[in-house]
Amino acid sequence: MSSVEPDMEDLFQEKKRVRNPLVPLGALMTAGVLTAGLISFRRGNSQMGQVLMRARVVVQGATVALMVGTAYYYGDNPWKK
Repeated sequence: MSSVEPDMEDLFQEKKRVRNPLVPLGALMTAGVLTAGLISFRRGNSQMGQVLMRARVVVQGATVALMVGTAYYYGDNPWKK
């Protein structure tokens, strides 16, 4: 039974994931633009709030694209599991 144990450890051993340092930056930018947009709406400047909400969507989309691109680049294809 001792010969089975190393095989089990190899099965459950996860490979080290590569972390992209730009993803947390994108998340912080998204949160910042969202906060600025909400404050702008609250103060009554709805035009600026609309522009900031559109900017939030762009920044959020770029962050998601960065996450998917990083996963695909390092061999973790998110569409084929």
